Amino acid sequence: MSEGVAMYLRGFRLPTMAQLAEEAMARAEAEDWGYRRLLTFLCESEYQERQRRRIQRLLAESNLPPDKTLGNLDEKLFPAAIRRQLASLLDGGFVDRAENILAVGLPGRGKTHFLAALARELVTRHQRRVLFVRSDVLIERLLRARADLHLEAELHRLNRYAAIVVDELGYTEHHREQMEVFFQFVSDSYERRSLLISSNLVFSQWDRIFKDAMTSMATVDRLMHHSHVLLFTNEGIRNPKAKAKCPPEE
Repeated sequence: MSEGVAMYLRGFRLPTMAQLAEEAMARAEAEDWGYRRLLTFLCESEYQERQRRRIQRLLAESNLPPDKTLGNLDEKLFPAAIRRQLASLLDGGFVDRAENILAVGLPGRGKTHFLAALARELVTRHQRRVLFVRSDVLIERLLRARADLHLEAELHRLNRYAAIVVDELGYTEHHREQMEVFFQFVSDSYERRSLLISSNLVFSQWDRIFKDAMTSMATVDRLMHHSHVLLFTNEGIRNPKAKAKCPPEE
């Protein structure tokens, strides 16, 4: 009897229920569960396993660095203003509202770790599809697509992500055509998805990246219209002395 039930469940593409059916029915008979409890147990088991597999798939495609998680993020090293915002950002509502997060500060201040950890929580807590990519890699990807006359298709592929982490914008100089495709990417993302961007340059210096004041201004305007600006004014977290003390309250 139980093998027949398992066969039907596999046919319905309910593999976890099929795997647990025999043991669950035996337990239900021994403990007098009743059909409601048995069915609830099997459905919950199937649901939880599907959620686990989905999260694993999303993490695998996200390209998130595995060593930068919320668990090993030393929050006390960040300015108080950033620590206060972290809890509200973790609820994931900013993604639903297509708001951006702009993390600005000198190198080594923990911007990448903060954004990567936040993005990982978007996957594991809220099952949102995210992508982590260095800015130079993203720009070259877009530039190749434009050269092949496939830029619109590439932008469409990126639309499947609810949030994209663009790391290290401003660390290297780019040619005008490279920044043109990045501006197209930002424009295409505007009010459609969240961009989480880390940069070592304050916004007034972004013309160094774009080589053009108008393009720089237009890009910053789109990014900041719906955004959370995080200023990483703390000491470098790679500095052993910085780990021994907390930043002053703001």
